[in-house]
Amino acid sequence: MKPANLNEQYARFPEISREEMKKFVSWIHAQPHMQNLSEEEALHFFHACMNSMEMAKQVLDTNLTVRTHCDDFFTNLDCERSELQRAMRTVSICPLPQTTPEGYRVIIGKLADTNASNFNYVDCMKLYCMIFDMWMFEDGIRPGHIMVMDLKGVTLGHVARIGIFQMKKFLFYLQEAAAIRLIGFHFINIVPFMDKILALMTPFMKKELTSILYIHNNLEDFYKFVPQSILPKDYGGDELECVEFRETVYAKLKENREEMLQFEKRHQVNEKLRPGKPKNASELFGIQGNFKKLDID
Repeated sequence: MKPANLNEQYARFPEISREEMKKFVSWIHAQPHMQNLSEEEALHFFHACMNSMEMAKQVLDTNLTVRTHCDDFFTNLDCERSELQRAMRTVSICPLPQTTPEGYRVIIGKLADTNASNFNYVDCMKLYCMIFDMWMFEDGIRPGHIMVMDLKGVTLGHVARIGIFQMKKFLFYLQEAAAIRLIGFHFINIVPFMDKILALMTPFMKKELTSILYIHNNLEDFYKFVPQSILPKDYGGDELECVEFRETVYAKLKENREEMLQFEKRHQVNEKLRPGKPKNASELFGIQGNFKKLDID
């Protein structure tokens, strides 16, 4: 894994002060409970927080705390584990090579195996997060990201295998801790029981996420947000089919197995060294500051 070129990123976003970034990195290195993240990694948080130093500090701390305590999605990141091998056979996760005209990056998730008995939500979302992390590390900061969920082949059997607490934790991470500017969250190939899927999600969604949630009854409407030409052939586009993307991305993940294991260790906190009161899993969703508290019932 090679990090995106720093000079190119600063050139794309001249509004980011490198001097401010250096102060941010110095602050990170001064925190006894944090690992010494690189400038490339820190830049994602500074950019995602609209260049606000204080917000970047809060979001970074939340991100690393979530990764430490939410083992559902962020620990045991060995792609040779049987659970992740099964997830690779079950879903296709495809970061697209081209951007939208606005410069937004697009990632598509869909079922590769429609047998609900092979679907494990936690393992599939862990794989999704691994792919996203690897992709962002190498791609660098962008004006925004678009997440697309293709529901083709999804049944009520799949929905029944989604744990509500795991859904809560993932949406908390996405809204409060992810180092991206999320521009759109799109569902395509809608199923008749879409209301049941939304019923799982909406209790944990803030208005900022609800405002960028799009449900498309047809691809023509979806093309208004993501041009058809940059999509895989599965969606009438000019790019490779999702199955081909999947094989390429998963092969890259396996090639970088050791790097991902080191990535996992580097993006955690040591609660014993945290200034003030240590955090634990039961307190995670009660983080003080600008973060919404989620009651664990």
